[in-house]
Amino acid sequence: MDLGEGRFARASVELKVLPDTRRIRAYLRWSDGGKSPARYLGQVEHETRAANLAEGWKMAWEKGLLAEEPQAEGSWASSPSVRAVMRANRSKDTRPELRLRSLLHKQGLRYRVAARPLSDLRRTADLIFSKPKVAVFVDGCFWHGCPEHLRESHKNAEFWRSKIEGNQTRDAETDRLLQEAGWTVVRVWEHEAPDAAAARVISVVRASSQTGTTPDNQSRT
Repeated sequence: MDLGEGRFARASVELKVLPDTRRIRAYLRWSDGGKSPARYLGQVEHETRAANLAEGWKMAWEKGLLAEEPQAEGSWASSPSVRAVMRANRSKDTRPELRLRSLLHKQGLRYRVAARPLSDLRRTADLIFSKPKVAVFVDGCFWHGCPEHLRESHKNAEFWRSKIEGNQTRDAETDRLLQEAGWTVVRVWEHEAPDAAAARVISVVRASSQTGTTPDNQSRT
C-alpha cells in the first residue's frame, strides 16, 4: 500500500461477521507509525474464507487502495494480491479441516492427522484411519479445481490453469495408488457442509471396518 512520500506498507484483508445478520464485511488494514488504520471495502458473500479474501483483495485493487510492488525474484504469483491470497491459504489445519475433525472426534472416531497412508509414497492425507484403511483429503476449491466455485484468474491464466490441472492429475494418481494398495479414499471439498461431510466420512469408515472395503473404493460428492 502506497502511503505517499516514498513510504509503503504491507496491507491485509480482514473479514468481520456481523453478529445480528451474519453478514460478512471485508476491511483493508495496514500499519502506519504504530497505528493500524482500516478501510471498509464492502460486503462479501462467498461460502469459503479463501473466496471472501480474494473478493476483498479485488475490491481493494478496484478502489485504487493498493499499489504494485516489485516482484520477488523467482515468484510465480502474478501480483501482490495473488501472493497475499496464496499466503492466506494454509496447507494444513484449515478451518474446514478443523471443523471436520471436531465432528468426527465427537462421534468417537480416532484418526491420524497430516500423515502418509503409505510410508513409501510421498502423499499426505489430511486424515487417515489406519485399521479400516480410509484416507480423507479436504480439498481447497481453488487449488483442486472445484467445478462449483473455481474462478479462473484473469492474470497469468494459462499458468494457473496448468497448475490446477496438474493438481487434479496428481489427485487422480494419488487415488489410484492408494486404491491399488487397498485404501479407500474420501475427498471432501472445503465448501461442503461440515455435518454432511462428517456423516459421509463416518459412513465410509464404518463400512470399511465391517467389510474391509467400500463398493467402489472411493467416495466424493
